Amino acid sequence: MPEYLAPGVYTEEISTGPVPIEGVSTSTAGFVGLTERGPTTVRLVTSLRDFQRWYGDPVEPATSYLPFAVKGFFDNGGQRLFVARVTRPNAAASSLTLTTDGADLVVEAIGPGNVDDRLFVRVVPATRTLSADQLPAGAPPTPDPTRFRLQVAYYATPPPLPLVDPFDRRELRNPLRREPDASEDWDNLTKDPLSGDYVVTALQASQLVTTAPGTPGQPGEVAWTALAGGLDGDAMTAAALVGSELPPTGLTALRQIDEISLLCAPDEVNAELLPNQADRDEIRTQLVQQCEELKDRFAVLQVDRGQERVDTILPPVTSSYAAIYYPWLRVLDSRTSDTRLVPPGGHMVGIYAKTDIERGVHKAPANVEVRGIMARDLPGNRKPLEYLVNKRQHDILNPRGINVVRDFRADRRGIRVWGARTLTADAQWKYVNVRRLFIFVEESIDEGVQWVVFEPNSEPTWDRVRRSISNFLDSVWRSGALMGSLPEEAFYVRCDRSTMTQQEIDTGQLVCYIGMAPVKPAEFVVLRYSQKTADAES
Repeated sequence: MPEYLAPGVYTEEISTGPVPIEGVSTSTAGFVGLTERGPTTVRLVTSLRDFQRWYGDPVEPATSYLPFAVKGFFDNGGQRLFVARVTRPNAAASSLTLTTDGADLVVEAIGPGNVDDRLFVRVVPATRTLSADQLPAGAPPTPDPTRFRLQVAYYATPPPLPLVDPFDRRELRNPLRREPDASEDWDNLTKDPLSGDYVVTALQASQLVTTAPGTPGQPGEVAWTALAGGLDGDAMTAAALVGSELPPTGLTALRQIDEISLLCAPDEVNAELLPNQADRDEIRTQLVQQCEELKDRFAVLQVDRGQERVDTILPPVTSSYAAIYYPWLRVLDSRTSDTRLVPPGGHMVGIYAKTDIERGVHKAPANVEVRGIMARDLPGNRKPLEYLVNKRQHDILNPRGINVVRDFRADRRGIRVWGARTLTADAQWKYVNVRRLFIFVEESIDEGVQWVVFEPNSEPTWDRVRRSISNFLDSVWRSGALMGSLPEEAFYVRCDRSTMTQQEIDTGQLVCYIGMAPVKPAEFVVLRYSQKTADAES
């Protein structure tokens, strides 16, 4: 209670109305897999170009489907993606030790992996010059000796050696010159830790290199030199993709990102990367288990390649927090200018995100054209889909919860997602949009009622909780996500003496019951016709 000790007029602000609840995002995705290069810490990317700056292009021969999945995600309308790069066990970063006037400056590739003879560094004088009062009268401009310039060049394939300077315009006509796939130019760096241009601090923003721990001195001039000592590591395992908590890596690192609502591991079906079927099954299990435990995200799985007989395709797991898609899609490989089949997960997650943004999470992510794939048949029986599924085959797959991408080009409708079922036998959670709607509502209310913790467990608090949740669900109903012509038909919120016992109140429990009537997709549109006989007029 406020204290009033001296006479006067006191102004107070009190909060009596319902606390508004804001809906959480449902279109932010999390992917895990191998990349050409890049950091192993989870990073948010918001475009394909952003991903390529940090992680590079698909590697040839392609060892991971992650880059193709990322492209499919953004091609189909995705906007926010957290990427967890993993590396093979025992991978080591390429590095270069630069001799200085003090402790050596060790420049390392930003992540583990062998980029020897592809990542180059050189040191030249800084462009900053000494001021006039620091020079003898009439002396020409002189570079500041306390500064240096570090240039970095990366090539996806090793260039001819010795390296022709890619920054020298006089070498543009040199037949041995190669344009780097990525480059950086860090000018006016210093060894002074108190300076804003301190080399260790400045390189924290680099997308190619970093520095080893320590306080390095200032290096002298160094010609273009390749980093060395990198290792790609041993064979990939499921444990490497799952990752660890300390340091947070892989799928485990994505668990710590609360914003993620869609989860996918494109390499869960990569038999070349994970030849052991048990490893691939483990990845699927971990994906679904994370979604079921956190209850704030949904997993998108993929059917293995080469499954031509639809009668043998069975759900790999049982869960209402996951959906699976079939068949694989044919895309253009930018590195080889040829086409290749890739799992559909990345494209499907992009469709989920686009549907959420344009229509809402209550709309089933189906009957949507798939973008970013080949739009026509190519010689050699190379079609946009690995297999063309007809209606009779779909009649087998749909009841099993296998969502199909079908070819409707003959009807001028393109190639579309033609399924929206989860991997559960529970009829209440049969549809993807129903499960994801409840995830959205539960997570939004969970974050929106945190203010209730340690409030008095009494009628005024219960009333505010009821009004806060009811106002939020009213907006959900008005968006078309709930059934009913009136709010009373769409949902109910109870928080009073009927929802909790005195024992629960005494032990600090506030219990609220919430019921919703979600909209279900019109999966089967039935049009019934009959003949009408025209009666003769009398």
